Amino acid sequence: MLKNTILLGDSVFDNAAYVPGEPSVSEQLQDALREDQIKVALEAVDGSVTRDVIDHQLPRLTERCDAIVVSSGGNDALQHIDLIRHTEAAIIPEILSRFHSIREQFRQDYSNLLDKLAERSCPVMVATIYNPDFKRDDALCALQGAAEAALSFFNDVIVQEATKRGLEILDLREICAKTEDFANPIEPSAIGGNKIAQKISGWVQQTLILESIPSTNCV
Repeated sequence: MLKNTILLGDSVFDNAAYVPGEPSVSEQLQDALREDQIKVALEAVDGSVTRDVIDHQLPRLTERCDAIVVSSGGNDALQHIDLIRHTEAAIIPEILSRFHSIREQFRQDYSNLLDKLAERSCPVMVATIYNPDFKRDDALCALQGAAEAALSFFNDVIVQEATKRGLEILDLREICAKTEDFANPIEPSAIGGNKIAQKISGWVQQTLILESIPSTNCV
């Protein structure tokens, strides 16, 4: 029986607009998997935050799903980029306090997402947020270190909540770490997309084929 792998989240998976003339992540993942065995369905939407995945993407899942991969949180973090533009040392405690509140709100949203995914009884892989490639842009270069520090608040939540539930973690910080992996400061290139697709493909094949886990109705 044909098995379905669903991609949820944001432009990490829905990156076709940023790699014109080259394959997107979902296309590269499908190429890495046998179409007669596993179908890849792209439900991720560029620009989505975690609540969008819950409110708009999950309700669209009407087909059976055998595995789900979700990349969410990057746009939640991007909403607060202005906070890291401040440089005055005197306001650092204030900024850290605000990030604590932001982190805990994200934790609530992300935990809600993972709990709803658990209701579908499918194997789930979650992706961390990769560090941006601000170094390539003179106007953003000075923000590289601050952005990495700020994203650690969000990645800490993703890793903690996924580990608590025993979910597979795709650490995009390790996969997309070079300028060639990015089409622009925050979107994966075809090269980076291929690295992501290969990692997901290995997990999907091990989970759905090699281990012969029976198909589960996740609607």
